[in-house]
Amino acid sequence: MYAIIRTGGKQYQVGPGDILEVEKLEGTVGDTVTLNDVLLVANGDAVTIGQPIVTGASVTAKITGQHRGDKILVFRYRPKKRIRVRKGHRQYLTRLQIQSVNA
Repeated sequence: MYAIIRTGGKQYQVGPGDILEVEKLEGTVGDTVTLNDVLLVANGDAVTIGQPIVTGASVTAKITGQHRGDKILVFRYRPKKRIRVRKGHRQYLTRLQIQSVNA
């Protein structure tokens, strides 16, 4: 059984026991989070597609970490103008362990 969920503007395919990193969600390590934005639920050959979400479906996950991701460098320049801008960015992330998919 697996589901397609939407969180942080992105879509993820998850199943029970999966570990994934999403954009920061409120909560502390050890809390349980319920994700209700379920777009698709598949159980064997039975597939339920939402329009846009599946009513009554949810995914339960446990927060196993709150941290920041790797630094990415953003570099902008304009040729022949002596304009150079270099910035760094580190995104706040939440690590989730999927407990169950409820259809």
